[in-house]
Amino acid sequence: MKTYSEVLSYLYARLPIYQQIGNAAYKPGIENIRKLCTALGDPQEKVKYIHIAGTNGKGSVSHYLASILQSQGYKNVGLHTSPHLKDFRERIKINGKPVEEQKVVDFVNKHKDLIESIDISFFEISVAMTFCFFVEVGCEIAVIETGLGGRLDSTNIVTPVLSVITNISFDHTATLGNTLEKIAYEKAGIIKPDVPVVIGETTPETKSVFENKAKECNSPIYFTEDTYKASNPKIGSEDGRPYLGMDILKEGKPFYTSLHSELCGMYQLKNVPTTLMCVDILNKVGYTVNEENIKKGIAKVITNTGLLGRWQTLARIPLTIADTGHNEAGIKEIVAQLSTLTYKHLHFVFGMVKDKDHEAVLKLLPKEATYYFCKADIPRAMDELELLQLASEYNLSGIAFPTVKEALETAQSMAQQKDLILIGGSTFVVAEAI
Repeated sequence: MKTYSEVLSYLYARLPIYQQIGNAAYKPGIENIRKLCTALGDPQEKVKYIHIAGTNGKGSVSHYLASILQSQGYKNVGLHTSPHLKDFRERIKINGKPVEEQKVVDFVNKHKDLIESIDISFFEISVAMTFCFFVEVGCEIAVIETGLGGRLDSTNIVTPVLSVITNISFDHTATLGNTLEKIAYEKAGIIKPDVPVVIGETTPETKSVFENKAKECNSPIYFTEDTYKASNPKIGSEDGRPYLGMDILKEGKPFYTSLHSELCGMYQLKNVPTTLMCVDILNKVGYTVNEENIKKGIAKVITNTGLLGRWQTLARIPLTIADTGHNEAGIKEIVAQLSTLTYKHLHFVFGMVKDKDHEAVLKLLPKEATYYFCKADIPRAMDELELLQLASEYNLSGIAFPTVKEALETAQSMAQQKDLILIGGSTFVVAEAI
């Protein structure tokens, strides 16, 4: 295989990929990834990691921390996230830049026999590839996000300097469990002996799960809500680019005034405090991160890391925004943010995948909108006509389209200058739109 596209075609065709087919691709357990990494020389043991799990927010917190560490000047800061939106290489970044195409080509060609000798998933090979690349470039520290859950996730073979669990809400219930306690148990599986853990948000059902696991592991545990709180959100603009301003309280006292984030979703009022709590603990365990670079890293998180799809403005007239929120908790945040905007009419380009709780999402959506129901170009995508029919049961009206492209183009043709076009419901709808 000579080209990057040939290598990706090989991987997509040979290995089951959750992004495409869902639970059929999920391989719970870490035996395969351990076997693979042993054959590769255990690269996961040669880099310091921050390990992040959670239902929502783990991507934002991962990017914030990577951006802050880059701003502080740490050498070759690694970042692993999933899924990718446009290009596989988004999963593996060093100092905010995707790994080179040729490195992916060389890795797969070199280890093709090994890949074919072990019954691995697409995610497992991407994680192993990440570990190897981070060692190769000499990452001083790296941030790694779980793929699904935590306890049985392929990333869970690292022993990090800090574990982070952003929050717990209902998602992937067929795999992780149908109660908050069960989901929390799976996420808490990333807590390691004697390694500090930061918890972003808790509920009465989840807090004791985390406390018990931390006690079992003798791990210091820090609850963000006991220390940090964000308030007074305000959308502003600087050099033509929007930002979210917020005030930060620490232990009930003013700490930062008008802290700026390049990520403008109101849900960042949860993710920024979690990030600040993480930085406090990093400073306790031997890393140095100062106030100037905390502010710089949060303010320039998109610039530094290339993060896409988080309340991302795609056009000004009419205002067009894309957001990857796709489960009940994520849609709640999107709907809440809509109430802060002024617009004449909402046009919602909307699609979902088959394995989500459709009813929990649809009942939250605003009824005074025109919907453009669509199907992303993946096997997991829900049929647009089926989605239209189901949505009608919740008094949501619109038109069905077989592709995201057709749905978006129709929304753009129908929208007036003062209207709002929103794109979401699925990460994959957003990926095609941007």
